[in-house]
Amino acid sequence: MCGINGIISKNISDIDINHVKKMNSILNHRGPDASEMWSNKSAIFGHTRLSIIDIDKRSNQPFIKDGLIITFNGEIYNYKDLKKKLPQTKWITNSDTEVVLELWRNYKEKSLNMLRGMFAFAIHDITTNDTFIVRDHFGIKPVYYYKGDKNFIFSSELKAIKAILPTKPEISLTGIVSSMMYAWIPEINCIYKSIKKLLPGQYIHINSDKINIKSYWSSKSLLDQPTNYNSKAESIKYLDKVLEDSVKNHLVSDVPVNAFLSGGLDSTLVVSMARKQLGKFDCFNIKFTDTAKKHESMADDAYYATKAGKYLDVRLNTIEVKPDLAKLLPKIVDHLDEPIGDSAAISTFLICDAARKAGVKVLLSGMGADEILGGYRKHLAMKIKKNLNWIPSKILSGTESLISNLPVYSFNRGNKIIRWTKRFLSIAKLKNKDAFFRSYTYYDTNLISEIFEFDASKKIQSIIADYDEFYNYSIDKRDLIDTMCFSDLNQFMVSLNLKYTDLASMAASTEVRVPFIDMEVIKAAFDINSNLKIKRLTQKYLLKKVAEKWLPNEIIYRPKSSFTLPLRAWIKNDLKDLVSDYLLSENGLVGRKIIKPQFIKKLINDEDNNREDNAQKIWHLLTLEQWFKNSEDRTTNYN
Repeated sequence: MCGINGIISKNISDIDINHVKKMNSILNHRGPDASEMWSNKSAIFGHTRLSIIDIDKRSNQPFIKDGLIITFNGEIYNYKDLKKKLPQTKWITNSDTEVVLELWRNYKEKSLNMLRGMFAFAIHDITTNDTFIVRDHFGIKPVYYYKGDKNFIFSSELKAIKAILPTKPEISLTGIVSSMMYAWIPEINCIYKSIKKLLPGQYIHINSDKINIKSYWSSKSLLDQPTNYNSKAESIKYLDKVLEDSVKNHLVSDVPVNAFLSGGLDSTLVVSMARKQLGKFDCFNIKFTDTAKKHESMADDAYYATKAGKYLDVRLNTIEVKPDLAKLLPKIVDHLDEPIGDSAAISTFLICDAARKAGVKVLLSGMGADEILGGYRKHLAMKIKKNLNWIPSKILSGTESLISNLPVYSFNRGNKIIRWTKRFLSIAKLKNKDAFFRSYTYYDTNLISEIFEFDASKKIQSIIADYDEFYNYSIDKRDLIDTMCFSDLNQFMVSLNLKYTDLASMAASTEVRVPFIDMEVIKAAFDINSNLKIKRLTQKYLLKKVAEKWLPNEIIYRPKSSFTLPLRAWIKNDLKDLVSDYLLSENGLVGRKIIKPQFIKKLINDEDNNREDNAQKIWHLLTLEQWFKNSEDRTTNYN
């Protein structure tokens, strides 16, 4: 796992070389083991290395061989098998990087669908002067790029590009609106107008003045065939086989592999499968104070993680979360590049940071199971909603009005039933497509158009249209459950979960591997009848049946918890003063003329008076304001 940087130009100058040096320096956290560069008259490649496969310096990058140069970020888990299939060549290293280079030499873009892993890389051909920049199938690894008048710049992180631009890039209002709606920004957009993200399954071909972006794979292909596995017994056997094979592949490494262990189904199943291959190894989890847990009113991960650790006989390292938020908030927001309001980013960073201090470089994660196998509460809520479509909308609206007056906190304890009921009723009266979109968003579409100091209506419609593309394509071919999973795969997973996981883990110089986000596993998820994903009220039903071979029922059928921080407790206690200072002051969002002050005041008052659960919304506003502070942008004329 590493950081990649580069500039493509007709005439590389000393300034360009210094710029790539600066980019490498900015991305040192992604690769503290080595920082190197290569250049000729038309291209410069930079690389910062986190040594994991073939840790010898012979595998440092940019890697040069027989007229091709590569800067590569990621891991190819099947590289040893691919190496055997290549024409006879003289191998310089034992790395996956060299295998990727030789595959490209022999098969060009056809090689990309041979790769099993996570990757972002650039290859330059000295003979033809062609440059290719590639992002993996599911967007596990990021690629940002900027096309200027005289050069083309790419990097693993947005901050590296921004740092070398001649002028400060313009903030995109569509990016701001996206962040307010979702608490994240879809891959099709960016917080800056002039910087773009290469989409999953795409590559860029640059030659002279020509820049072409092409797709080598589309997630839509997952839906092109009807499901082949419809029986329960066949499906359990199939999913068990591909998942265990994926976990085994994800263990390829020349340094020790460790894991997250929350005590939930997904991470514990991954650890159990890895335990079979590795023997006893280290796992990491976090716990919160008793006061924090009362406010969240959620299952205690630490309790179940301890149970799972003992059952699996692994070494469990538990980190109690008592962060200094005044110091941590600016740091994590800076590492996330764009305003992302999911506090799970901090949880990820804290675990990875503790693991790194213990000498760990690689961690396995259970991420991805919820998206592809129907594990989120919104998936179950939508299924229930579909079965309640016979209830007149007037009755649902009346019920929502009654419930709206009930408090979400009482006796210093959160009430999750009221919290969830309010959320459910907010979508129950909508059509399926609109309801699922509402499950993504923090605010009703009509409300969000009224909270900005500018006209956001066209931007909101463009964001909805991007969502519609995936939903409409799937619903024409599959049922509601598969459509939700397909939408999550293409939007929620890549733009939020994978984004913060990459940036927060690499901020701590650690690599996170995601066995559920593997081509064979995801193909299996869409090749299995969706009725086995959510059966009656049991979510991830098929995965739970697979897990019965590996884990005790106490772990498999435990209450679900989230990976986020105890925001409700913090907003009411630790962060209470910071909220007003950040959001309502003349130097905050109000003073920036972005969001109307009356909206923020009502949000805070409703939270203080326990009328609404606004902790997530307030946290997101804090991260948005911190992002502005970090960007040192005090202008009010945003375009």
